Amino acid sequence: MSPVPARLPGKSRPSVGDVAALADVSLGTVSNVLNHPDKVTPDTRARVERAIAMLGYVPNAAARSLVMGSTTTIGLIVSDLDNSLFVDIARGAESGAEHGGLTLMLANSDARIERESAHLAMFAQARVRGILMTLNDAAHFEAVARVAPSGTPLVLLNFSAPTSHYCSVDVDNALGGYLATKHLIEIGRRRLVFVGGPRELQPVVDREKGFHTALAEHPEVTAEVVTPEWINRADGWSVGSHLASRILAGEIDGIFAASDLLAAGIVQALSSTVGVRIPEHVAVVGYDNNQAAWDSPIPISTIAQPGEDVGRLGALLLQEEAAAQGDATHRHSAVVLPPRLVVRQSSAGSRTV
Repeated sequence: MSPVPARLPGKSRPSVGDVAALADVSLGTVSNVLNHPDKVTPDTRARVERAIAMLGYVPNAAARSLVMGSTTTIGLIVSDLDNSLFVDIARGAESGAEHGGLTLMLANSDARIERESAHLAMFAQARVRGILMTLNDAAHFEAVARVAPSGTPLVLLNFSAPTSHYCSVDVDNALGGYLATKHLIEIGRRRLVFVGGPRELQPVVDREKGFHTALAEHPEVTAEVVTPEWINRADGWSVGSHLASRILAGEIDGIFAASDLLAAGIVQALSSTVGVRIPEHVAVVGYDNNQAAWDSPIPISTIAQPGEDVGRLGALLLQEEAAAQGDATHRHSAVVLPPRLVVRQSSAGSRTV
């Protein structure tokens, strides 16, 4: 018969003290068996392990983290879980954590600095092995740099951080803007509009840079920039409604939107305008390759970001950072990944000249 786990009077759950008493050893010896078994003789270790089995003792992970200095968990703070890009980043981060025998804890900040600060403090107090965090702009980076816990490794995602401070994994948004604009030009569009804002968002600024780089190679193409208040679907609807008459007049034949949500709103507004046909009259390209692009009634061409790779590489870098703590020779890394063009119906059909 298997031994029946013992229970001391008044105790609903055995403690490390119960294990020590049953094995007739000190609390420190039990701690060593749990955390540093190489420090304990085989006979003593066997006696403590028998006591653990008889009592059904389960070590307290939080208490063990105080002894070990950190848990086997990493934290991830994402800007917006409504955006499937950040879901992809989380999925990749979980894969990278799993590769190192770690688990992932997830928090959503809604791109609010006060929530980012609170999540950083919470993860530090939980003694996570390290923290991954997505950012969109320099203002959030500066705020994070002021409040980031000094004893907890931090790797930034979706943002190129100075290697003097942090490791980071980002996507080449300027290249993405170039690819989107080049595609519109290659399918014969000559009157283009870039839609993106506000300018505080560094990815949007970089995508616009790529737009202008492609235009510089084609002086025959005319272009303008429209800056909405934000990059959501409602902003796209407003822009699309405003541009519809100019599209019908032949003044615009290609639109590059800085996000798929913007592009989806633009496509919805134009689709509801009598006489405007996509892509015959105007081709539309978005950015992110999220659900707004592939679920649109007119599937939207877009620039796909390698979100899972961003999260996975970030988790691996974070493990390197944790292992290198206290190593003066360690150097931070800034990884920049290339995006790719995904062509769908919004820019793949015939055109009316």
